[in-house]
Amino acid sequence: MLGRPSHEGAGTGAELWRTIVRRLTWAAVVSNGLGALALFLLLGFLIPFAPDEPERQLWLNAAVGTAYLAVTLFLGVRWGAKMSAPVEQWLVEERSPTAEERLTALGIPFRFAMIGATFWTLGALLIVAINVPSSGWAALVLGGAIVLGGETTCAIGYLLVERIARPVTELALEGRVPPQKKIPGVQARLTMAWSLGTGIPLLGILVLAMAGYAEPSKEPELLAAAVGFLAGVGLLVGMFAMNVAARSVAEPLAAVRDGIARIEDGDFDVSVPVDDGSEVGLLEAGFNRMAAGLRERERLRDLFGRHVGREVAEAALQRDGVELGGELREVGAVFVDILGSTALAARRPPREVVAALNAFFRIVVEEVEVHGGWVNKFEGDAALCVFGAPTRRPDAACDALRAARLVHERLRSELPDVDAGIGVSAGAAVAGNVGTEERYEYTVIGDPVNEAARLCELAKRRPERVLASAAVVTRSGAEEAACWELHDETVTLRGRDETTRLATPLSAVSANIRS
Repeated sequence: MLGRPSHEGAGTGAELWRTIVRRLTWAAVVSNGLGALALFLLLGFLIPFAPDEPERQLWLNAAVGTAYLAVTLFLGVRWGAKMSAPVEQWLVEERSPTAEERLTALGIPFRFAMIGATFWTLGALLIVAINVPSSGWAALVLGGAIVLGGETTCAIGYLLVERIARPVTELALEGRVPPQKKIPGVQARLTMAWSLGTGIPLLGILVLAMAGYAEPSKEPELLAAAVGFLAGVGLLVGMFAMNVAARSVAEPLAAVRDGIARIEDGDFDVSVPVDDGSEVGLLEAGFNRMAAGLRERERLRDLFGRHVGREVAEAALQRDGVELGGELREVGAVFVDILGSTALAARRPPREVVAALNAFFRIVVEEVEVHGGWVNKFEGDAALCVFGAPTRRPDAACDALRAARLVHERLRSELPDVDAGIGVSAGAAVAGNVGTEERYEYTVIGDPVNEAARLCELAKRRPERVLASAAVVTRSGAEEAACWELHDETVTLRGRDETTRLATPLSAVSANIRS
């Protein structure tokens, strides 16, 4: 009963409601029955204020109390079921509750306590009326004790029912923010637990002390026993009530804490059940809103990274704002372009063409990202890949050469029907945001980009399919430079005045080494 409730596995709404009603009925029987038993022991045997015919009056009170308890339990269950009929209706119909039905569901614990308080008050009046002729003023003490006992029973019942009804509360709220109604919160629950464990027992002991002072002739042993009984009941009931009240707060906090831990681990697909109508529910709903906001932020971040590149996205997110302009960077550039894409589109269905392009770009992106670069642009069936900007690389030329080799090898082995030319260059270029503050693009402008594009054009007409400038190979690390062959051949690339000495990957090395 004290475990964290859940409607998981409860089946349909009708089955859930039957389960809740059965538990509520047992809660009413147990809490009221134990309360009545404790009062009978206290008032019948321990309080030293007996009527003129104590034994006869004791059994009369016992008979009346037992009959009254049985009748009121039956009436209370029927009364509560009638007041909660709207809750049963939307659960059985398995639909979302209306605002009024939601408030009715949240008010189940309070109605349970109010029904109990009503019958306990009427019972106190009945017992006082029965005992006044034979007991006089002591009947008032008896009635007061019953009222205090009833208050204790109703408070315990409220704490129990609040937990039992949490599956219904969770369905009623459905992750929403609890309505701003006066539903007992953490302070009220802890105050209630204090009153059960301390306030009411101390008040009872005070009443006994005053009564003993008014009639000092009564037996001190009975008075001491009554005080001890009240202290013991207060200790046990208070411990139980405080445990229930504390767990009603601690368990939702633990769920929120676990959710925060999952978010810290990168799992944003997390939420906690909103199963409390107080400020605890506000905390749960607030956590869910925060998690939803983080999920949306992560989704936008992922989309942003897919469109502009993860490194560019990270650099943009780390800055306070957008700054137009650029800076001089040492970069490596790789330009990849498919041969015969027009013919490919003409002889294959559109779906196959798109699938082939996606497979081609997948290989390019994977190898470029593995070696610290990013795809700056997709241009139809071509891609411009950049190394060294926005994140600096210790050897951008080496990264570009290695990525180009391995892209070529993977295309040859995995997509033999797709042929592509690859050009590689490196050097100083301007990298930064170009455009306006309303719409801009992070790009790289400079001679390495132009040279890579022209080498790619030339590579498409040569059997090697991969060309780099000799200058790029000589400025890279010795290990990568050993994978390339420098040619004596020089060419004048379109748009350039200076000649470019060519380099191609060593076929044997490029086929067997994957750095």
